Amino acid sequence: MDHTQENEILIATQTYCVERPIYSYPALHGKLHKKDKVSDPIGDKIKRALSCTPKKIRNIIYMFLPICKWLPAYKPREYVFGDFVSGISTGVLHLPQGLAFAMLAAVPPVFGLYSSFYPVILYCFFGTSRHVSIGPFAVISLMIGGVAVRLVPDDMYVGGGGANSTNSTEERDAMRVKVAMSVTLLSGIIQFCLGVLRFGFVAIYLTEPLVRGFTTAAAVHVFTSMLKYLFGVKTKRHSGPFSVVYSTLAVIANVKKLNICSLVVGLMCFALLLGGKEFNERFKNKLPAPIPLEIVAVIIGTGISAGFNLEESYKVDVVGSLPLGLLAPATPDSSLFHLVYVDAIAIAIVGFSVTISMAKIFAVKHGYQVDGNQELIALGICNTIGSLFQTFSISCSLSRSLVQESTGGNTQLAGCLASLLILLVILAIGFLFESLPQAVLSAIVIVNLKGMFMQFSDLPFFWRTSKIELTIWLTTFVSSLFLGLDYGLITAVIIALMTVIYRTQSPTYTVLGQLPNTDVYIDIDAYEEVKEHPGIKIFQINAPIYYANSDLYSNALSRKTGVNPALIMAARRKVLKKHAKELGTKGKPQSSVVKVDEDAETGGEEDAKQEEQIEENAKPVTIDSLVQKTFPPELERFLPPGPNVHTMILDFSQVNFIDSVGVKTVAGILKEYGDVGIYVYLAACSVQVVNDLTRNRFFENPCVKELLFHSIHDAVLGAKVREALAQQEALAEPPEEDSEPIIDPET
Repeated sequence: MDHTQENEILIATQTYCVERPIYSYPALHGKLHKKDKVSDPIGDKIKRALSCTPKKIRNIIYMFLPICKWLPAYKPREYVFGDFVSGISTGVLHLPQGLAFAMLAAVPPVFGLYSSFYPVILYCFFGTSRHVSIGPFAVISLMIGGVAVRLVPDDMYVGGGGANSTNSTEERDAMRVKVAMSVTLLSGIIQFCLGVLRFGFVAIYLTEPLVRGFTTAAAVHVFTSMLKYLFGVKTKRHSGPFSVVYSTLAVIANVKKLNICSLVVGLMCFALLLGGKEFNERFKNKLPAPIPLEIVAVIIGTGISAGFNLEESYKVDVVGSLPLGLLAPATPDSSLFHLVYVDAIAIAIVGFSVTISMAKIFAVKHGYQVDGNQELIALGICNTIGSLFQTFSISCSLSRSLVQESTGGNTQLAGCLASLLILLVILAIGFLFESLPQAVLSAIVIVNLKGMFMQFSDLPFFWRTSKIELTIWLTTFVSSLFLGLDYGLITAVIIALMTVIYRTQSPTYTVLGQLPNTDVYIDIDAYEEVKEHPGIKIFQINAPIYYANSDLYSNALSRKTGVNPALIMAARRKVLKKHAKELGTKGKPQSSVVKVDEDAETGGEEDAKQEEQIEENAKPVTIDSLVQKTFPPELERFLPPGPNVHTMILDFSQVNFIDSVGVKTVAGILKEYGDVGIYVYLAACSVQVVNDLTRNRFFENPCVKELLFHSIHDAVLGAKVREALAQQEALAEPPEEDSEPIIDPET
């Protein structure tokens, strides 16, 4: 028998016994003494906030510049080799992905290299994750390209001809670079402002099913965008709703014009990359580092293209000019902001969501923390400053991050080394890759989409676990696929929020019973051992009670418990009227019915009122005053058979808040059931719920607090004690003379 089984047996055989009073809300809080909360004067708070101490300055520097915290603690003997191998491995991925993702962003390839250099250096100083690889990312690049193509379509520069100098590919590309820089600057500003305002929590609204459905749809967009480069056909690039359909149809319509040589080169690289990745995956434990297949494909593709002069001989599209050197800083065109702000918001949120998701995975794995707000600030700085140097929006690349972490990377110095390799290409050897076929880059992008396409396997998983999450995944995928990534994301967020409303509006209602000889109460319908207490119904809801579900809660209470106060009241009135009619047919005097003559009543009205007032003041205020017991017991046998319930216990242990409409609903439940002689207790209310009830004047009648109990078991025992005392009082009363009941059929 192993240690785990011994522990389970030991736990199962242990028992405990607790002796304590039955705690209602007043009884419990009568024994408790609240701590006095002494708040500091406003002057002291202001002084403390404005104080400048060395510790406070150090914490601010560490928060804004995380490199100042981890760099002094850097361990060269342990980290240098891993960072060096990781940096080289990641750097050789940056080159082909930077060139390929620039094609997705609809800008010349060299701008992909710029985007692989500047932001990586900046993130090393401001980012809190040690393992993510910042730079161009397929989804973000595609979103950038969608904006650029929408504002600068091919139609503006094709077919004009003549002397108009704007009708040229160079002018079109220059204008698209302007658009990309403007979107990048605005998205960076948005990210930076959200980080400063501590809005890092916005990522929680992008749930995992939403993000996975969105990235899967983006993968389909990327795939269709790359088909024309793989087939070597010339088609117009589409953006906006149904762009994926138009792009696919355009490729199919021009399939007769495909370039055989381009397709062969692309398929060869595709097979090399796909087979090589499977090899890396199978032997990852035996290899010191994954084989950099992308750079191998780039070298082979460039060598074949240059050696056989594919561009001239077979009209294969190649990367083209890669000018050496860095461009001078330039200010993005702010006049385009009003045209791209919606896209900038979507890019900012999606870029942050992808980055923080990957950063949290690595942080948990390696035992450190990441700060969502600082990540927003870091991404904002990378995009804002990067846009001045002609970069487009960046994010965390999933494939590069996995390589950077798996090859032994320990800090962002690995990213800095990778960026230095890109700088070497930009300054010295970029011209060597000008003959690289675009089909090779297309194959690299498509192979890297494999992980995203594998997310289709989420569908059977969510089908088994949660239909609501499956709905979020599917609606996000469909809306992002056909409406475009920007409007698809907005639609997906709205649908995800609607599912939250649906969950609270359609919660689970449960009738509980007791596990014998314990204080454990669970679903009566789920287990055979669970038993109900006679005369007591325990009703549970697993959601807050607010305006959207308060009526549903009241209806479910009567439906699940089988106790409907309206039907009980109607049945009692029917019996009273029937009995009154029978008394009338037997010739009983009218005085046997409670109908006091107005003249007789007027004479002693004032005396009667004074006597009643004296009696009321003399009586102690109890919960019995909330329950009406006016129905004659002699007539109970004439009522239709039904549940004999004297107490309803509302379990509020899973209610985290209740609004004013919910409070009115609960108050109505107390009155409706009280009118038919049924007590209603509230059990296991949290402090928040009690505060909500208090603010909404639920305890305006002080005796209502007696209906609150610390737990379900307290409420059950309280109901049993109350009924036992009521039975003792009934037995102690002297027997009354037999007489016909005095009934008012109008009540």
